[in-house]
Amino acid sequence: MARLPADPEGFIRANTALEAPAMVPEFKLWLASEYVPIWQATEAWMEKHNIDPPYWAFCWPGGQAIARYLLDHPDAVRGRRVIDLAAGSGISSMAAAQAGAASVLANDIDTLSLVAARLNATANGLAFDVNADDWLAGSDAAPEADVVIAGDVCYEREMSARALAWLRSHARAGRLVLLGDPGRNYFSAQGLEERARYRIPTSLQLENRGMRETVVWRVLPHP
Repeated sequence: MARLPADPEGFIRANTALEAPAMVPEFKLWLASEYVPIWQATEAWMEKHNIDPPYWAFCWPGGQAIARYLLDHPDAVRGRRVIDLAAGSGISSMAAAQAGAASVLANDIDTLSLVAARLNATANGLAFDVNADDWLAGSDAAPEADVVIAGDVCYEREMSARALAWLRSHARAGRLVLLGDPGRNYFSAQGLEERARYRIPTSLQLENRGMRETVVWRVLPHP
């Protein structure tokens, strides 16, 4: 069960700052920076504040790539139902909403992430629904959607395998499935089709380099 501080929205505002991601300057998000406590958070600090690791407080390159792609290619989602796996800060969901999606459902098993995603949407005059279910543990090709998006889900071996299998089940159901990935260790391009490639500035405190070449892939029905 994901943990929550007593005042989730107040906690986010107190420990992050509104900043524009490098690749998506159209938006401002509540993010960690060198100037706010959560940037230097330790395990003891997170335990004290009753939170899980704050992945939502960083705008990872895969999500930024998906967002940039959707803003530049709004026809991919305009008038369509979009679901966003492991939405994190909500940057990809925001881009889908901005691009004219008929509906957007942002999913993350970390409920504080969903609070942050909604705050980020509000800060930019956008709105979408959220969902905290473990979709990877559910049925194939569920929930229903026209477009499925996911960024930065290949950071662990098991997570990568489960996520790619789930994404491929949606592709087999005839849906457009887009995956943003900066070349994580457990990523494989087998059965994927490149849609766009970006060079995204990153922090050396989070990544092993100052720039990540990040690709938006279309997941095909079969490897």
